[in-house]
Amino acid sequence: MNRTVLKLAIPSIFANITVPLVGMADTAIAGRMGDASVLGGIAIASMLFDLLYWNMGFLRMGTGGMVAQAYGRRDFREAMNVYALGMATALGFAFLFLVLQYLYVEVAFHFIECSPQVEALAREYFFIRIWAAPATLSLNVFKGFFIGMQNAVSPMAVDVTVNISNVLFSIFFAFYAGLGFSGIAWGTLVAQYTGMALAITLMLVYYRKLFHYIDLKSSLKLQKVKRFFMLNADLFVRSLSFLFIYAGLTSIAAKYGDVALAVSSIMMKLMLLYSYFVDGFAYAGEALSGRYIGARDKDSLRRAVKVIFIWCGGIGVVSTFGYWAGGEWLFKFMATDPVVIAESARFLPWLLIMPLVSCVAFTWDGIYIGATATRAIRNSMLWAVVGFFLSYWIFREPYGVQSLWVGYMVHLVVRTVYLTVAAKKEVFEA
Repeated sequence: MNRTVLKLAIPSIFANITVPLVGMADTAIAGRMGDASVLGGIAIASMLFDLLYWNMGFLRMGTGGMVAQAYGRRDFREAMNVYALGMATALGFAFLFLVLQYLYVEVAFHFIECSPQVEALAREYFFIRIWAAPATLSLNVFKGFFIGMQNAVSPMAVDVTVNISNVLFSIFFAFYAGLGFSGIAWGTLVAQYTGMALAITLMLVYYRKLFHYIDLKSSLKLQKVKRFFMLNADLFVRSLSFLFIYAGLTSIAAKYGDVALAVSSIMMKLMLLYSYFVDGFAYAGEALSGRYIGARDKDSLRRAVKVIFIWCGGIGVVSTFGYWAGGEWLFKFMATDPVVIAESARFLPWLLIMPLVSCVAFTWDGIYIGATATRAIRNSMLWAVVGFFLSYWIFREPYGVQSLWVGYMVHLVVRTVYLTVAAKKEVFEA
């Protein structure tokens, strides 16, 4: 079982390692272009895309869980029809985003409070990168399909290509092509379509023989479409709930000034750095829980869950020591503004407790997705939103901007407790 888990987890970890490098590179490039307002522009623009794309995370999660269960039943016709339905959904939403882009930005900045300089930079970035929407959303479906088919190497190849290309193209366009700040957005756009081209190529190489199973008429039957969208509606609410927390953290931090916003942006990047290691095992949990539930193999399911949690707990402990040893250096790498660096010292303790608080919640997420227990995931996040904002409201007077991180940790505890209690019914008796 360890070999089975590692075969799925290690490629995902290698791919995930490159993911934070993109955000860190974008932040580092912006941090070397000027003052805190440039970092703030990246933070707000990233939040605008997160509001769009993280809500679309159901395309990967829903596709992955349903395909994994079809794989466990050896029902490749169903797997391919889920893929086809996912791609149609992705391209439909991408078209909608392109049509509504200007309205979306105007509404967003009606609620977001930030300096005029930050708003202007965020708008510039957004209206370039939005044209990558078809590629970005399609890649979610490709990744979900590959993981569901127990293939962790193909999504690794796509992610590594996208993320390394993103860094290289952003540096090229920003500094060597003379585009400055907008070059960061152009780099992301080109990288997304590069990844989409590779994903299509891999699909043709490995799964061309399965294409004859695709039956658009069958995949669009009311019962199948209803199940697909009911599962994905729960995952959409889950993603939306998380974005309420992330957007709330970013927008509230902006009220404390550009320096607080810059520090919060860096904190989020560094906090997520460790999670990409855990997510490798969460993806393994997604693939294996779906496979064993589809095959009705309860013994293997329990062994897989046990092994995955042992690995994730170890990563949490190692990550805490890593932040303790290198947290200050990471802040200095992400920014050159001395005011931002000085202010960041007050927030370092949060990095130390993040891995130990969050590793269980992150791991359960993957296992529940494979089990298609989406209602429980949705409910855990709804309660987590309540925990985040209630904690901020209670502690905002005595602790100021630090209360945001109290709320963030509380939301992780809520998710951990809820999913652990519900696992017997939602996962092991599925």
